Amino acid sequence: MPLNPILAAVLAQRTEVSAPPMHEGSPEAARTMYRAMNAGYTREAVTRVRDEDADGVPVRVYHPNPGVVLPALVYFHGGGWVIGDLETHDHICRKLANAVPCVVIAVDYRLAPEHPFPTPLDDCYTALNWVTKKATQLGIIPGKIAVGGDSAGGNLSAAISLKARDENGPAICHQLLMYPVTDASFDTPSYADNAEGYLLTIDGMKWFWHHYIGDEVDPAQAYVSPLRASNLSNLPPTTVITAEFDPLRDEGESFAKLLAQAGTSVSMRRYDGMVHGFFAMADLLEAAQEVFEFSAYQLAASFKTA
Repeated sequence: MPLNPILAAVLAQRTEVSAPPMHEGSPEAARTMYRAMNAGYTREAVTRVRDEDADGVPVRVYHPNPGVVLPALVYFHGGGWVIGDLETHDHICRKLANAVPCVVIAVDYRLAPEHPFPTPLDDCYTALNWVTKKATQLGIIPGKIAVGGDSAGGNLSAAISLKARDENGPAICHQLLMYPVTDASFDTPSYADNAEGYLLTIDGMKWFWHHYIGDEVDPAQAYVSPLRASNLSNLPPTTVITAEFDPLRDEGESFAKLLAQAGTSVSMRRYDGMVHGFFAMADLLEAAQEVFEFSAYQLAASFKTA
């Protein structure tokens, strides 16, 4: 399928601006650019939104109906572990909270390279434990807690599910993986086909990975590259979303297949004509709105059976 015409126009406009690629600048400059890229999206009203401290990790709690106890989604933002924060993904979390409906807890984990692996993962795990411990006070139904995220946030979600299983940690009823990073290698056909020109590039991903794990961490270990985990059994039901014109497409789809082979219930859907990051573009793209509806349906179904 050809590239979506709206996305083609967006990409052409970015090319005309001729700004240097994100990976050629500093992490702080990239963070500023990313905040600006996400500043203009519609932010739905949510009945109660407040910032909390999750045992030292900043989080933002979105409750669409404070008078009702609801399931919860602990959300880890994308941005290659280097960029992104509570503000860049505020519109996504608001929309998910209303669509499911559920309580969404957005986690403001510390970023690389100042805080490389495993610090972002540890922050996310601390936040998940806090949500589980404080469920009643937060208006959450205990036992109905999911994790999810986009891109690097999908990587953190998958790693958290593995960690929780390995350490007999909090029960997770679902994982929502939006075009997740699952492998620290760059040798798939989707990397070859989409290395340049579709927002996320191979050079950009190498930059992100370098800041996250440096040269000392084994890139094949399970909490870094979940696709390489030797044991993918006994994990939560999973939804995996991929985009056709995304370097990460193949590793996300391979992860979904391996999960299914290990006995996990998996729903995998590829969105043709889309690029990495399209989930954030519901203001522009009908497909992004469809993803929200599909994700909300998947989460609600898992919450119902948890």
